[in-house]
Amino acid sequence: MRKRLLGKTGLMVSEVGFGGIPIQRVDAPAVKTILMECLRREVTFIDTARGYTTSEEMIGAAIDGHRDSFVLASKTMAKSYEDMKRDIGISLINLRTNHIELYQSHFVRNQEAYDALIQQGGYEAMLEAKREGLIGHIGITSHDHKLLEKIIEEGRFETIQFPYNLVEHQGERLFQRAHELGIGVIAMKPLAGGAISNGPLSLKYILNNPHISVAIPGMDSPQQVSENAVMGSADLNYTEEDLRNMEIVRQEMGEHFCRRCGYCLPCPQGLDIPTLFLMEGYLKRYGLKAWAEERYGSMAFKAADCVECGICETRCPYDLPIRNMLKKVDESFR
Repeated sequence: MRKRLLGKTGLMVSEVGFGGIPIQRVDAPAVKTILMECLRREVTFIDTARGYTTSEEMIGAAIDGHRDSFVLASKTMAKSYEDMKRDIGISLINLRTNHIELYQSHFVRNQEAYDALIQQGGYEAMLEAKREGLIGHIGITSHDHKLLEKIIEEGRFETIQFPYNLVEHQGERLFQRAHELGIGVIAMKPLAGGAISNGPLSLKYILNNPHISVAIPGMDSPQQVSENAVMGSADLNYTEEDLRNMEIVRQEMGEHFCRRCGYCLPCPQGLDIPTLFLMEGYLKRYGLKAWAEERYGSMAFKAADCVECGICETRCPYDLPIRNMLKKVDESFR
């Protein structure tokens, strides 16, 4: 596994890291197996968050006894001094460690959220934790590249985390400037929240960008770890087939697709919006008609139950026309 420098943190991290969102779907023994495969494949960078329910706890248990082999990154949406201090403490306990290499302010949606982090003392609590040796470095994550373009010029953060994949490349100017400033770049959503089925191809695309420090695909099986980790040592030169397949993916995906980040939830009507879009994807993109129809039919609330209140659209970091997209889901399954 090749390694890259995570900006001015000085940390050398595996080109392919481990995204800790999907392990919420599996149990602790499975997570242990997955993380031991990461160890075997030299996938040393692990990203998790306070908001990922049991992810921190299961990761902490899985790597117990192998802590020094991994670079841990976690994050929180806390904005106040007290909440930030509390969450850093919980993360340390959950991860069974006395030091987290990277702690990030999670999903800073807009200028108001960023101002709250600074003005309410959350950032100061991060600095304090760094001085105390509880965390090593401070980062920030967002889905707004224009906001991050402003923030990185202030010099407060050592890393940024932003979506990047075959169909989402709006952050390339941001990445270049971050690299110039010595800021580490973590590419999240490398498979577009699972919407891109060809993981190795998307990772090849990402790792061809010299400004990226690490890509963090979410993985919930040892097989996924093995498949994705290969790209950390594979030849990154594009073949003619790669170029053809990349164009096929882009044409199929278009611009309006759900990354399954879940920020649109909860829906007042009980709709599991990301899963509704996922079922449509299985129906249309993967040709699993019977499988998708059976699972869609078993869902308690379907796309037709949307009352078009629009609350979901105010929460979506990608400004997707969710109400219209749900109408298309309903039409697809009629």
